[in-house]
Amino acid sequence: MSLWQKSFDPRGLAVATAGFGTFINLYSPQALLPELAAEFHVGPSAISALMTASTAAIALTAPFSGALADVVGRKRLITAAMFATVAPTIIMTLVASVPELTFWRFVQGLLLPPIFTVTVAYIGDEWPPADIPRVAGLYVSGSSIGGFSGRFIPGVFADLIGWRLAFVVVALVSIVAATIVALTLSRERRFVASGGLTASVRHMLRHLRDPRLLATFAIGFGVLFNFIATFTYVSFHLAAPPYLFPPTLLGALFFTYLVSAPIVPWAGRAIALFGRRRFMLGTIALWIVGALLLLAPPVTVIITGLTLCAVCGMMCQTVSTGYVTMTAKQGRSSAIGLYASIFYIGGSAGAFLTGLAWTMAGWGGCVATITAMLAIMAAIVAIAWE
Repeated sequence: MSLWQKSFDPRGLAVATAGFGTFINLYSPQALLPELAAEFHVGPSAISALMTASTAAIALTAPFSGALADVVGRKRLITAAMFATVAPTIIMTLVASVPELTFWRFVQGLLLPPIFTVTVAYIGDEWPPADIPRVAGLYVSGSSIGGFSGRFIPGVFADLIGWRLAFVVVALVSIVAATIVALTLSRERRFVASGGLTASVRHMLRHLRDPRLLATFAIGFGVLFNFIATFTYVSFHLAAPPYLFPPTLLGALFFTYLVSAPIVPWAGRAIALFGRRRFMLGTIALWIVGALLLLAPPVTVIITGLTLCAVCGMMCQTVSTGYVTMTAKQGRSSAIGLYASIFYIGGSAGAFLTGLAWTMAGWGGCVATITAMLAIMAAIVAIAWE
């Protein structure tokens, strides 16, 4: 093995880029929601269906991506899905109504689980257990950069060239990301096929009887619930008086995502130092502090709160993802698929329930909903995690 191979594993770049490619597409409409609501003459709850549609599609298909990978192969499925996401993104530039846009967001969501669930399962299979938290951190770092880019890039280009061409830019970036993964992700070497759909379903039923996995699935639900709730409705909060943020500034809010990128790869060391449960409880407590800061009027305090929310959320996602891959000794793809399904059900619930809170109680109701979910997550970790 050459010195270059020892110092740089291109698979790490590949899994980070796969995370990037997933989340730039998932979150591409989020900073544009106020502008889209105004153009199509609908309210915040109605336009938030663009987020709900994609997360619902992911929840439907995520558990079965592992079985599909058994047939197609992991690298082949990941790269094919990354290239395929470009098609609905381009078609969205041609739509004339919210239902059309929502439909193609749903189609786009169907294509994302073969990227991220199979990538996470690939990490669990291809790296030694001691390296999994570090590599999972690379994946989450790539995801956080993708999440930021999905908000920032469309926000900037919507101001410059309109939201339709902004989606074209996202499609071009997605093609570049897919090409990087195709060139740098090696074929799976330690993968053991589950035995098809029947075996995958059998593994899923076994996972649903494991209390540690159930508790971790619940944490995943809460993580995306809060991410979608926070970053969807803060856009409406800051687009309204007295702030009146344009799309570029709304997209710039997601620079807070980038703060987590260099931090989350250290999750493994933090777990070793503090223990998994203690570290998670501390992270959730800090997340609650960040959520409460969102109630303050000054923009600087709101940005500080968003930064805490982003870092703590990404850290929770890193720990939970790594815990699933370590806990599921058999049927790892189906375990990751179940986690992802419940994770994205949480995202859909976050968009819908927080939309109701927005309608009934405004931004304060949204923050109360987020804080309540964080308290539930802390109770689950305290009771069910080791």
